[in-house]
Amino acid sequence: PIIKHLPKKEINSEALTEILKLRFAPAPNTLFQNVEKIIPGTIIKIDLTQKKLKYSTKKFSRDIPNTLDISMDDALIKYERRFENAIKRQLMSDVEVGILLSGGVDSALVAYYAQKHSNKKLKAFTIGFKGNSYANEIEDAKITADFLNLDHHFEEIDFQGFLEIIKKAVCIVEEPLGTTSIIPMLYLSELAKKHVKVVLTGQGADEPLAGYKRYKLELLRDRTPLFSHKLISKMFANSTNETLRRGARTIKYKEVYERLLSGYTLFNDNQIKALTGLNDNVSKEHIRRTLKSLGISPSKTDLEKQLSLDLRFNLSDDLLLYTDKVTMNSSIEARVPILDLELIHFIESLPIKYKAKFTQGKIIHKKLAEKILPKSIVHRKKKGFLSPTNEWFRTHNKEISDILCDSEHIFSSYFNITEVKNILDEHKNGVNYEKQIFVLLNMYYWLEHFLK
Repeated sequence: PIIKHLPKKEINSEALTEILKLRFAPAPNTLFQNVEKIIPGTIIKIDLTQKKLKYSTKKFSRDIPNTLDISMDDALIKYERRFENAIKRQLMSDVEVGILLSGGVDSALVAYYAQKHSNKKLKAFTIGFKGNSYANEIEDAKITADFLNLDHHFEEIDFQGFLEIIKKAVCIVEEPLGTTSIIPMLYLSELAKKHVKVVLTGQGADEPLAGYKRYKLELLRDRTPLFSHKLISKMFANSTNETLRRGARTIKYKEVYERLLSGYTLFNDNQIKALTGLNDNVSKEHIRRTLKSLGISPSKTDLEKQLSLDLRFNLSDDLLLYTDKVTMNSSIEARVPILDLELIHFIESLPIKYKAKFTQGKIIHKKLAEKILPKSIVHRKKKGFLSPTNEWFRTHNKEISDILCDSEHIFSSYFNITEVKNILDEHKNGVNYEKQIFVLLNMYYWLEHFLK
């Protein structure tokens, strides 16, 4: 990229601390000082006389709708119609369209309607990892593909050369991220490009429909008395289980934007200070300001506010960013029909009880799936788009330590390698720091490629 060849390149310390805190740099920040991204849904004006960029206060994105008074039966009929129409719109193409198929319900639903409206057998693509049964979705995806009569293509990947793959991913994405699913997406794109030029994905269902575990925390918080929140926080604050640790850290905060920040947090403030000598003074205000700018009705619940923010915050600068860049690098176009504007507008207008209860998420979504898919597919345990990095970073701990703790590398100019070693040791001893280590490796290779 042209930016790589700028005569003066300096690190934006605010973006650096946000990446360590949030796992990505939200717009307008980038790691380059004085280089900005356009905030989603906004317009920039260029003044050619003064050579200045100016963000317009005018947004072209839709307002978040008020909640409908609608029965579940009526909602389900309308949801199915909008879901199916979204798939039909995304199938418009001059070339063959395929599907990125996981073992989950989202891509299965997309595949069902895509196959229904395709005049030929749809090609589906899945990646699995050898030696890691939990991160290997091939068998689950194969059952789905057989049920839907898809032309299923899959590959099993071993662990060889995974550091080179991370390095390659950083160069493609051009920004350090802490999202380990970049790795299977890279392999998946390479597999798909051998067969098609356009693919549909099941991405984008979890944010509007409350599919992540962390959303249940809001419902738990509503069910428990205020005095118990700090007690729960203390009980699980040092758990080796990342989900429990993150939930314990989050439940104690009163303000929803503070809980949002805590839910995102990779490295806490003390760790960021120890790693870089910097204080994160921007992440909390960035989330608070963004949440306020959405203009969400006061009648909406805190959980609904979280869902709306996630749709417009981390999705655009993390998951969609890497999906777009990785697939484009393989010369294929990835489409996300679940994020169809009409469909999302309808989902956001639904009562929260049609999306989440304490024991369930994506309620209306799964009710639709139950009409057309076996319950064994609909209610499989959610795996997410997994990478076996937890295991990689434990079994190859010394190799990673030798890389990140090299005092001659540019990385050591920005990071305290003693603290880096502590993070690696804790992971080796059972604390799951795979995302933290992944973002550090991303930073290492980004500095090497773009700043050295």
